[in-house]
Amino acid sequence: MSHHYILFYKPYGVLCQFSNEGNSPRDTLKSYIPIPSVYPAGRLDQDSEGLLLLTNDGRLQHQLCHPRFAHLRTYWVQVEGIPHPEALAQLRKGVKIKDYYTRPSQVALLEQEPNLPPRNPPIRFRKNIPTHWLEISLTEGKNRQVRRMTAAVGYPTLRLVRVAMGSNPKYAKVRSVFPTNPHALFTLEGLGLGQWRELDEPEQQLLKKGLVSC
Repeated sequence: MSHHYILFYKPYGVLCQFSNEGNSPRDTLKSYIPIPSVYPAGRLDQDSEGLLLLTNDGRLQHQLCHPRFAHLRTYWVQVEGIPHPEALAQLRKGVKIKDYYTRPSQVALLEQEPNLPPRNPPIRFRKNIPTHWLEISLTEGKNRQVRRMTAAVGYPTLRLVRVAMGSNPKYAKVRSVFPTNPHALFTLEGLGLGQWRELDEPEQQLLKKGLVSC
C-alpha cells in the first residue's frame, strides 16, 4: 500500500472527520479531500482553523499523536482584551485547567494582525473592548487546550488558527514570521483556505526525520 501525507488548510466549522454522523449540517473532511483511508494525525475542533496533517501511515500517525514525542504546534490566537505581562508569564509557565497543569509554552504578542483570510462567519466583537493576537507554541494537544488556557488567565479566545507544526533547527529553514517557532517544519504557506496538497518525497523525509525526532 502506498502511503499518503497530506497538508490541509481546514476552514472554520469543518468537522475533523470523514463521516457525517447524525446528519450534521457541518462540512466534514470528505467535502474537501477525495483520498480514501487517510486520517488526521492530531485534530482541530470545528471552531478552529488551520494546518492539519493527514496520512494513512499508521506508524507515523501513532508517533505524531503520542504525547511522548511532544512535537511543537504553533497557533495564532485572537483574544478579547490586551493581555497583561503577568498573564503571558502564566501561559508560559503553565496554567491549571480543571485537574491538570499545562506544560510550559512559548508565547509572544504579535505586533500586528496576521495576514489571514476572513473568517466565515466573522467573530463577534464586543463594543469598546479591543482584541489582540498572540502566537502560542506548545507541545501538547488536549481538547480545546489553547482556548482553556487563555480563558484561565482572563482573555477568552475569539479566533484560533494553527499555522505551523514541528520545530527542528537541524532540518528546517529559519522562518522569521514565527517569533516562538522560527524553525517550524510545516506551515500554511502555499495553501489557500480549504486547499490541500500531498507532501513531495523530500518533504516526506523531512516529516519522518524532523517532526518525529524533534
